[in-house]
Amino acid sequence: MKNFWVISSAILAAVFWGITFVAFKFANESFGPIAIVFIRLIVSIPFLFGFALISGRMMKIRKEDFKWFLLLAFFEPLIYFLGEAFGLTMVSSTVGAIIIATIPLFVPIAAYFLLKERLTLTNIIGLFVSFIGVILVILASEGKFSGNIKGILLMFVAVFAVVGYTILAKKLVHSYNGIIITAWQSSIGAVLFLPLFLIVEWKRIDLSMMVGESFWAIMYLGIFGSGICFILFTTALRVLGASKANVFINLIPVVTAIVSYFVLKESMPAMKIIGIAVVLSGLLLSQLTNRNRKNGWKIWKNWFSIPKV
Repeated sequence: MKNFWVISSAILAAVFWGITFVAFKFANESFGPIAIVFIRLIVSIPFLFGFALISGRMMKIRKEDFKWFLLLAFFEPLIYFLGEAFGLTMVSSTVGAIIIATIPLFVPIAAYFLLKERLTLTNIIGLFVSFIGVILVILASEGKFSGNIKGILLMFVAVFAVVGYTILAKKLVHSYNGIIITAWQSSIGAVLFLPLFLIVEWKRIDLSMMVGESFWAIMYLGIFGSGICFILFTTALRVLGASKANVFINLIPVVTAIVSYFVLKESMPAMKIIGIAVVLSGLLLSQLTNRNRKNGWKIWKNWFSIPKV
C-alpha cells in the first residue's frame, strides 16, 4: 500500500507538470510571459516555505553561500523561465514539453566536460535517439518544419539553463535540502523578475484580468506546477530513489500531448506520436540501462537527504 501511494505521487506530479505547458497557453491569453512567471513565483513561495516549516526541514542560509543561491536563481528561475515562457509563445505545448524533457540527457554531457564525470555510451546513444524524436515532433506537419525556430531555440535556452543550474547546485546539495534550495531560489528569482515585471508588464495589467481562465491558469502554475508537484515528487524521490523516480518524469510530454490534443485542439499526426515515442525511448535508455552511473543525476540522489535542522 505504501508503494502504491508513492508511485501515485510520482504519477500525479508528472501529470500536473505535463498540464503546466497547457496552462501556460491559457495564461498567455491575458498575461505576458514575464507577468506569468512573476505571479507564478509569488504564488509558489508560500507553499515551498510552508512545506519546509511543516515537515521540519526549514534551514538557515549561511552568508557565504548566498552568492551561490544568487547564481542558482540567475539560471533558474530567471533564465529558465524567460526561455520557457517566451518559447512557449512561439511553439506548441507538445513541442515545448518534448524539448524540456531532454534535460536529463544534457546533464551528464555537461558533467563530463565541467566536472570531469564519466560519460557512458548509453548517455550518448540516449541523447542521439531523443534528438531524432525531437526532430520528428518538430517535423510532424506533413514532414515540414512545424515549429518556430526562435521558439525552439528559446526552449533550448531553458534546457541549458537547467543544466547550468544543476552543475552549480552540486555546491549546495550537501549542505541544504532541496525544498529550501528551491524556496530560496524562487524568492531570489522573484526579486530578479520584479524590475522586468514593473518595466515591461505592469502597465499592461488590468484588474479585469484577475478573473477568468487566464488568472486561474497562473494560479495552477504557481500552486501545482511550482508547489504541489514539487512536494509530490520529493515524496517519490526519497522512497524510490533518483533512477526509478525520474522514469515517471518521462510521462510529462505524453501528458502534455494528450491534454493539448483534447483541450487546445493541437493536431496529433502519426509522426508526432512516433516522435514522442522515440524521445521517451531515448530517455528511458539513458536512465534505465545504467542506474548506478555517477553523472549529473548523482546530484539528485542526495537532493533531499540533508539532515533536518
